[in-house]
Amino acid sequence: MQKLIRGVLVLALAAGGGAVLASPAEAAVPIKTFKNCTELNKKYKHGVGKKGAKDKVRGKTKAVTTFYVNTKLYNANKKSDRDKDGVACEKR
Repeated sequence: MQKLIRGVLVLALAAGGGAVLASPAEAAVPIKTFKNCTELNKKYKHGVGKKGAKDKVRGKTKAVTTFYVNTKLYNANKKSDRDKDGVACEKR
């Protein structure tokens, strides 16, 4: 009986069952490339950043900390990160 269960598990993993093991946060968001920041901000109000990113600011301006964190989504829209701080289209 144990051999049968092991065999079924091995077949399930070999058939692509291992792909289900992705983290829920990364798997839930379809990766989309947006045309510009206006489009991106309609879906993600405060922008999109990679993990560990911090908004670069000058003077007394407060940094945006409420951006959506998803490295894959950020990488797809990296062209919109004008100041190269790891946050694309940051907005308060």
